[in-house]
Amino acid sequence: MEIITVGIDLAKSIFQVHAVDAAGHVVVRKALRRAQVVPFFAKLPRCLVGMEACGTAHHWARELMRLGHDVRLMPPAYVKPYVKRGKTDANDAAAICEAVTRPSMRFVPVKSTEQQAALALHRTRDLLVKQRTQLVNMIRGLLAEFGIEMARGLRHALELAARLSAGDAAEVPPLAQRVVNGLADQIGAVQIQLTRLEKELLAWHRDCDLSQRLATIPGVGIVSATALAASVSEPERFRSGRQFAASLGLTPLQNCSGGKERLGRISRMGDRYLRRLLVVGMTSLIRRAKATPTSVDPRLPALLQRKPVRVVTVAAANRTARVAWAIMTRGGTYRAPAAMAA
Repeated sequence: MEIITVGIDLAKSIFQVHAVDAAGHVVVRKALRRAQVVPFFAKLPRCLVGMEACGTAHHWARELMRLGHDVRLMPPAYVKPYVKRGKTDANDAAAICEAVTRPSMRFVPVKSTEQQAALALHRTRDLLVKQRTQLVNMIRGLLAEFGIEMARGLRHALELAARLSAGDAAEVPPLAQRVVNGLADQIGAVQIQLTRLEKELLAWHRDCDLSQRLATIPGVGIVSATALAASVSEPERFRSGRQFAASLGLTPLQNCSGGKERLGRISRMGDRYLRRLLVVGMTSLIRRAKATPTSVDPRLPALLQRKPVRVVTVAAANRTARVAWAIMTRGGTYRAPAAMAA
């Protein structure tokens, strides 16, 4: 019996395989060690291979595609309904094998090594920014115990740490000063690493034409542009900009029944990192709209007069996602409205 479809449940060491023939009969149901995966698939004729889009999935997809197989990645949430009973590796592999053959299944494009390298820069930068924030908050909390209030911002934290090291704060015991100085040194080390990563991102941005075109959108900087260019492999898979915005969780959550349509908050599904970058970028744009309304799209100040600021921010992020999809699929750059151009 010839194997037609294979479902593989990925793991660190033990991989579960579930293979069926054209009639749907189970041909292979076995566990493989990591070193056995590639030799096993090398012996198979070309077939459809399904796996969940999780950690290491893109690596294994590229490996199996080199062997000539048709590999498709699926969101784990879309595979879960096909699990019959019990959470086991064998049941998961069988569910993946069943789900990959569904005509209505949505698949995740396989990322290249270059895209994953750029995303590694983003993930590392995001981690370092969180660590820097934790260190600053730690310094703020320690100094508050001695009656010293620190202004917001990284610059104020480093300036205050320098004052402590110079002995300008007599009310702080020497032991506490040494602790704060150690934390300030860690902030400096993290800041150096962040500067290096941002230089790498800038170099990648200059080499990527798509990232440069995305950066022409108001509120989209180098970080957001490179993240979009590296994360979205095949934008043409989305039928419209609204579908792309929905994939990022920027559209209202629907709760409809009995012919009554109810729209709630945004769904917050999909890539939360991209969604956060878009919302943060639009938050900056909204601040600029408040300060100098003539420098932004005239629809933003008009919308701010009718709706709360946060609602406008999310709506602007939704629209930015649609504009980004249009640029990725049709080419070109952002074109400002006629009122702004005039």
